[in-house]
Amino acid sequence: MTSINLADRTVDLGEWARSVPDAAEQFAVAVRDWLEKNLVGDFVHVKGRGGPGSEHEFFDDRLAWDRHLSAAGWTCLGWPTRYGGRGATFEQRIIFHQEYARANAPARVNHLGEELLGPTLIEFGTEEQKRRFLPGIVDVTELWAQGYSEPGAGSDLAAVSTSAQLDDSGKHWAINGQKVWTSLAHVAQWCFVIARTESGSQRHQGLSFLLVPLDQPGITVRPIQQFTGTSEFNEVFFDDAVTDADLIVGAPGDGWKVAMGLLQFERGVSTLGQQVGFEREWQELAELARRNGAADNPEIASRLTRAWIGLTVMRANAQRTLAGDIVSGTGAASVSKLLWANWHRDLGELAMAIVGAPSLLGPTHTVEGAENDITNPNHVELDEWQRLFLFTRADTIYGGSNEVQRNIIAERVLGLPREARS
Repeated sequence: MTSINLADRTVDLGEWARSVPDAAEQFAVAVRDWLEKNLVGDFVHVKGRGGPGSEHEFFDDRLAWDRHLSAAGWTCLGWPTRYGGRGATFEQRIIFHQEYARANAPARVNHLGEELLGPTLIEFGTEEQKRRFLPGIVDVTELWAQGYSEPGAGSDLAAVSTSAQLDDSGKHWAINGQKVWTSLAHVAQWCFVIARTESGSQRHQGLSFLLVPLDQPGITVRPIQQFTGTSEFNEVFFDDAVTDADLIVGAPGDGWKVAMGLLQFERGVSTLGQQVGFEREWQELAELARRNGAADNPEIASRLTRAWIGLTVMRANAQRTLAGDIVSGTGAASVSKLLWANWHRDLGELAMAIVGAPSLLGPTHTVEGAENDITNPNHVELDEWQRLFLFTRADTIYGGSNEVQRNIIAERVLGLPREARS
């Protein structure tokens, strides 16, 4: 049957079906409409603010925005409803992140809790831990930092030396050591920490995943000044810091498994929203090249074209990976990280070539209100392209450096001999 008679009117079912938005489009329209109606008034000035290298921008206002999202049910979309989430489908989550990026909405302050720790607790945590911590992530009343890297264990997570031992009462872990590159630890209330809980253990063995309150006498948070003049990440020192014995995710010694599970969540659907942001950067840079004449240079034009091709390849790879078209064991997460990190670094270098000589000029103005901003000790602001160039140097390091990603592909996927380690 291709048509039906309704009250003396014949309706073509094919035409009717095409006129009714499918569920995905309806969801996209709902997200788009809500963002359009809410990114107004007190939130207009935070549009596009707080991205990588600019996490210091309007932090309190972006925190208020995150809580506004929560009140409307737009946080923790993919979490089960019994844990405060929306129970959104995989497709809906992709749509949300893409529409959010297209709206140029501000960078979220709750990413580590919502996208990393929350799903990890749902997968590996106890029911008591879920009841204690998930509500504070959903309503954005508790923020989290990630305690992975150390001065002697940057991208090599298995080399951590921070230790944790149960005290004589058996009620608390006593933690000693140092973490570094700890993003936003200066504003977080909690940190998830990888620590060595079995004395004498090595590499992946004897590690545990602990939930540690940051506001205590045994913890010192020291901001690290970056090339950009700001200090979004920190050193964190643990000197007999404590956390309750039951605030361990998984069993003692299972920390490597839990940590690796968390890293898989890190490379989830939000990466597609990230790529929408990359596309916007490319478009703005291409427009700048047209305005200042740089696009007339054949080399610049060629680099812009290659960047667009790279963006297209990166998007296709992410869609295949997230859709499950790439089987496990292929190093897909490492391939994805190499693709976007190197592409973004190259875009920063291209930006300097397009801007030309002015890119070498230092900051010319101060940031309004920055005199009280601990994350910006120099109180200066680079322009967007200088900041892009400087910060994208870090893209190839954090989240697993290029060298580590290539080793994973070589050793675990291709079966090549392991790299010699001293």
